[in-house]
Amino acid sequence: MSAHESMEQADHAKEAAGENRKIALLIAVIALCLALSEMLGKGAQTETISKNVEASNLWAFFQAKSIRRTVVQTAAEQSKLGLGAATDDAAKAAAQKQIDEWQKTAARYRSEPETGEGTEQLAKRARHAEEERDLATAKYHHFELGSAAFQIAIVLASATIITGILALAWASGLLMLAGIAVTALGYFEPHLLPLH
Repeated sequence: MSAHESMEQADHAKEAAGENRKIALLIAVIALCLALSEMLGKGAQTETISKNVEASNLWAFFQAKSIRRTVVQTAAEQSKLGLGAATDDAAKAAAQKQIDEWQKTAARYRSEPETGEGTEQLAKRARHAEEERDLATAKYHHFELGSAAFQIAIVLASATIITGILALAWASGLLMLAGIAVTALGYFEPHLLPLH
């Protein structure tokens, strides 16, 4: 091998090393984007689970209050039926007092704004938790799609180093941009694209 050929080969190796450094930098940037997308996805997944549990608990509390209200209302209605048969005024007054108490309790079970634990307030809180769960779920789907784009982009960029086909690096860069766009949509406008 002549000195000229050796120099030419060294220049070619230097050029290839420079290209590989650029591809390695691209892979590092994509890996950073992947890490961010994965972190956002885990946060959204945790939020989804948390809000689902909260909604389930609130609906269970709603059901318990509804059952209590129904029992109290039924007791009041039955006492009303027996009220007409009572002959003693003291017994009638005591029964009416109990009926009034049960009706107040039933009304409190229906609406209790000061504690937020009436069935009306519980239903509203449960629906709000469901909306937050659905929002977190929509975000999660976007972040997962972004993560998939980043992972494929890393594979394509790695293949560029092995094969030397620069078109793979360009495809990797485009996938990275698509991943960034989908992740950003998930963060800012998760309901814009229905992904679930």
